[in-house]
Amino acid sequence: MDELRAIVDETHRERHKIASHASALNGVHNSVEAGVDSIEHGFYIADADLRTMVNKGIYYMPTLLVGEYVAEGRAAQGAHVWIDMVSIHAATFKRALNAGVKIAFGTDAGGFPWTLNPAKEFALEVKYGMTPLQALRSATTTAAELLGMQDKIGSLDPGKFADVVAVPSDPMADITQMEKVNFVMKGGVVYKRPD
Repeated sequence: MDELRAIVDETHRERHKIASHASALNGVHNSVEAGVDSIEHGFYIADADLRTMVNKGIYYMPTLLVGEYVAEGRAAQGAHVWIDMVSIHAATFKRALNAGVKIAFGTDAGGFPWTLNPAKEFALEVKYGMTPLQALRSATTTAAELLGMQDKIGSLDPGKFADVVAVPSDPMADITQMEKVNFVMKGGVVYKRPD
């Protein structure tokens, strides 16, 4: 704990944020106690730590997609306990959501093949309890707040970067539409998917 606290203190002294790659009870608990800014993965988080996360404003980036992808691969190799991990992770996500923990969208891209659409994370967030609007906000306003960039990104407001995507249909009615981005505007430059 002394080392973790020193790492957090030094990071914050340099005015940076610190994320903890923590998956289970002890790693998450120690990270939360040390005062990190976010927990990445958090397959299992105790209720007391969820309450502390709310009180300290610690974000949760559950990376549901990579958890399910890794679980499938490990189970295929005979480590069937990973299948249980998927349901534990889903239950943790639901408890975090109900507790009021700030949940930010994240994928842990690279933990699965680059050919797998990382936007599948949206559907998992909705499957495990978020509304489509909450899922969209997890990737926009909440993620911008986590990064400390809410004055530049995360919403469409004057003076912010006009980074926008468009999908064929209403993601509020079908969140999987976010997997079908056909228009991107980045820094005012438009990129369209070829027909």
